[in-house]
Amino acid sequence: MTSRVLRTVAVTALCGLALLLGAGQASAHTRLESSDPADGTSLAAPPQRVSLTFNEPMQAGFTAMTVVGPDQAQYQAGDVTANGGTVSVGVRPLGPAGRYEIGYRVVSEDGHPVSGSVAFTLTTPGPGAAAVATPSPPGGAPTAPSPTPAAAESAPNPPPGEGGGMPVWPWIVGAVVLVGGGVFAAMRLAKG
Repeated sequence: MTSRVLRTVAVTALCGLALLLGAGQASAHTRLESSDPADGTSLAAPPQRVSLTFNEPMQAGFTAMTVVGPDQAQYQAGDVTANGGTVSVGVRPLGPAGRYEIGYRVVSEDGHPVSGSVAFTLTTPGPGAAAVATPSPPGGAPTAPSPTPAAAESAPNPPPGEGGGMPVWPWIVGAVVLVGGGVFAAMRLAKG
């Protein structure tokens, strides 16, 4: 009787340990560690490039980044590059002073997609501000700049923080099956 109880406890403990180790790997996911410029930073001079650093290597071919200004124009330029966990994109001359949002959607090497955004504030108008300004119509009433074709397309509005991930319920079902199977096997071995 004592050996059967010991076997059952040992099998149950091993099944629980396997479940914990598997669940730890499943809950690990890609996360943004830093950005350049840093989230919430105020800058007097516009950056020529923006970059995001993640805790895992990224795939450039599956990465999208946008830089959207307070005028809703998009300022990213060129292709997104990836170097390990850092992805970056060039920035054309920024326009008006205000908040610029860096939107991203990345896919890590293990295929996990993550989207979100960070922002910085430009405190003085950039050199691109003159390019988007429009002359005042007769009568002196100023008008807002006309949106460029790139601005007409709405920038992706990713949800804040990280998205995606594997649900927990398959791990719970797996644990129940694994523990139940272990108890059944231990009882069968004890009878034999």
